[in-house]
Amino acid sequence: LAAVTVLEIIRRSSEFLEKKGVESPRLNIELLLAHALNMPRLKLYLNFERVLNEAELNTVRAMVVRRAAREPLQHITGSTSFCGLEMKCSRAALVPRPETELVAERAWQFLSTLNSQLSTALDLGTGTGCIAIAIAKKAPAITVHAIDVSAKALALAQENAAVHQVSDRITFHEGDAFAALPSPMQFDLIVSNPPYIAAEEIATLSPEVRDFDPRLALDGGADGLDFYRRLATEAGAFLKPGGKLMLEFGEGQETALGKLFFAEKWIVEEIVADYSSRPRILIARCGE
Repeated sequence: LAAVTVLEIIRRSSEFLEKKGVESPRLNIELLLAHALNMPRLKLYLNFERVLNEAELNTVRAMVVRRAAREPLQHITGSTSFCGLEMKCSRAALVPRPETELVAERAWQFLSTLNSQLSTALDLGTGTGCIAIAIAKKAPAITVHAIDVSAKALALAQENAAVHQVSDRITFHEGDAFAALPSPMQFDLIVSNPPYIAAEEIATLSPEVRDFDPRLALDGGADGLDFYRRLATEAGAFLKPGGKLMLEFGEGQETALGKLFFAEKWIVEEIVADYSSRPRILIARCGE
């Protein structure tokens, strides 16, 4: 059997993944290889001539086969980075996206201006727990509550909270939106990355999302705005005076959302664009 080097694996696997329609095939194989060999990705460049042993080869091959079947990279490696924090990933919850980091960032920036030991935040539809955990890490005085309708997602979020040592600062609730709260509560901030894909568009999404992310975390109803309608009518009662609502939304939804929240007497303070300059986050407060 011919010796197979790191460079050879990268070359062959990149071609294979490209044929299978995987985006950024070279980056994918480098990340998988770095994970399999337990080294930082950039260190691969110093080890191009390194020969893989049989066990390493088998591990990498198995990973490449999974990625070629369009299983998300984050499911194969088991985690992804979110605001510099490693979050465990699985089929139980949506894989955290880079644009959602902006929501978390805006959230902790606002909360840290409040300066009060009594400040509270609510993360609705917490999934992996990424937003709630980032807030708990970056705004240590804040008490965080996190809700998800899925018991499996909550279990994953609790695992992530434990890894980052913020379990004592986040209270997790299982149930459907505000109904999950054990008693009437009010928050300084309600933050959410709700399902916002129109139901009939789900079939057109990439296999990584369509076949592996939970449908519950994607399906926003006929026009993608079901969850926002509920928030527009229900969230106001759960905000303290001066409190804010921060929501991630999908491409091209900003006008419809503006109208929706305006009709329910909200004041939309800002629509924030993401890294690719697309409108992505709605920040609103209750009208008088």
